[in-house]
Amino acid sequence: MRALLSVSDKTGIVELAQALHEAGIELISTGGTEVALIAAGLPVKNISAVTSFPEMLDGRVKTLHPLVHGGLLGRRDLDSHVEQMRDHDIEPIDYVVVNLYPFKQTIAKENATYEEAIENIDIGGPSMLRSAAKNHASVTVVVDPADYGHVAEAVRAGGTTFETRQRLATKAFRHTAAYDALIADYLGQQIGETFPEQLTVTYEKVQDLRYGENPHQQAAFYKTPLYHGMTLANAKQLHGKELSYNNIQDTNAALEALSELTEPAAVVVKHMNPCGVAVGETISQAFSRAHAADPVSIFGGIVALNREVDVETAEALRNIFLEIIIAPSFSEAALDRLKEKKNLRLLTLDMGQMTGMRLTAVAGGLLVQDGDDVTLDDASCQIVTDRRPTASEWEDLKLAWRVVKHVKSNAIVVAKDETTIGIGAGQMNRVGAAKIAFEQAGERAQGAALGSDAFFPMGDTVEAAAAAGITAIIQPGGSIRDEESIEAANRHGITMVFTSVRHFKH
Repeated sequence: MRALLSVSDKTGIVELAQALHEAGIELISTGGTEVALIAAGLPVKNISAVTSFPEMLDGRVKTLHPLVHGGLLGRRDLDSHVEQMRDHDIEPIDYVVVNLYPFKQTIAKENATYEEAIENIDIGGPSMLRSAAKNHASVTVVVDPADYGHVAEAVRAGGTTFETRQRLATKAFRHTAAYDALIADYLGQQIGETFPEQLTVTYEKVQDLRYGENPHQQAAFYKTPLYHGMTLANAKQLHGKELSYNNIQDTNAALEALSELTEPAAVVVKHMNPCGVAVGETISQAFSRAHAADPVSIFGGIVALNREVDVETAEALRNIFLEIIIAPSFSEAALDRLKEKKNLRLLTLDMGQMTGMRLTAVAGGLLVQDGDDVTLDDASCQIVTDRRPTASEWEDLKLAWRVVKHVKSNAIVVAKDETTIGIGAGQMNRVGAAKIAFEQAGERAQGAALGSDAFFPMGDTVEAAAAAGITAIIQPGGSIRDEESIEAANRHGITMVFTSVRHFKH
């Protein structure tokens, strides 16, 4: 029996090769792998001794040869294959241990050139993996060093079973598919393609989850390779229980809202909707305001902060039942205090922006769009009423506008003094969402600002806002009945800004 070993990652390869050699299996290898095996004292045959053909074109051609692929693809249960292999002096290859040129690691480098990326596209390796995997009835293909120990044990016990070979073949095809997906994505970026005729995406498992959205659903968490934006997949968990499916969804929603804010800010999320958002001069002040925004809904919620958690903030946090606190860092004293709550999940993450396309699964398909990344600076703001906003109203309007884009539609956000004081989320009509926000705000709505994710189809929302005490409104505009809303705002002395930008969120 023969084994072909050619790996870029040398982890564990000597130990596996030793097990193969001790089982009487001949070792064939190339390049750096051959050097490593020889240095370990193992007998190795160079691939050129098998093919009688030299490695050429700077290593681009060394295993692409009938004596290699015939040995991998030839079926041992077909007399015609066996006869052809004998006629052409093709000897079977029974084990293939290959991992590929480090394409992902190459393009991850900050200053990687296009030429470097192209040179790190492996051709021979995927070809061998696919050949071996196709013929897994007879050939064992190993692509992951994590499987070396199991394969070595099987070899010592007399060989791999069909079930093992089938599992490893499946893994090999996944590996080459993911490798090709990265290459296709990289090349697509180079030529500026956004929505290609075939979308090839790949994800890497972060962890299995206890269950999905509900206990009867199975789930796992995957991440995008080489994602350059802020992502929970890169967070470090310092304390607490394992993250759940709903934890991940809610924390992602909190991070999306937090990414809008550069000043010290706190975001509280429950069921993927913000229930309290505030900014302040310090992170302690921001959290105190966010908590006061809705002290009921925060129970069992997610808190995201964009500054280090100090001991003052920790004291306020520990007095509330929370699922997760995520921040750039925790002071040592703050961490000690919060760790007293054994189930509270504490995570750190470098804060920034979320980038890239947004993917949404539908039955039998996938919706793809770019992110809702428009800022107020990008919007074509127009004051459409007789009265202009005051300086303090502008600040509240900006906060309401930045938050409402992260609230499920139909959405209304009421803000005052750098804090949300009422949020109406996910309603089937806009005035209904407004009434929920006004009810939550109560007397605090006097002199507050209102943000809407979409235009007012008629003037009833402005009338309800005036009755609640709202003095400033920001909304996209664009309804055929805009004049009705403008007239109502002028009649009640409300200032209103049109942005021409809608923020539906489903």
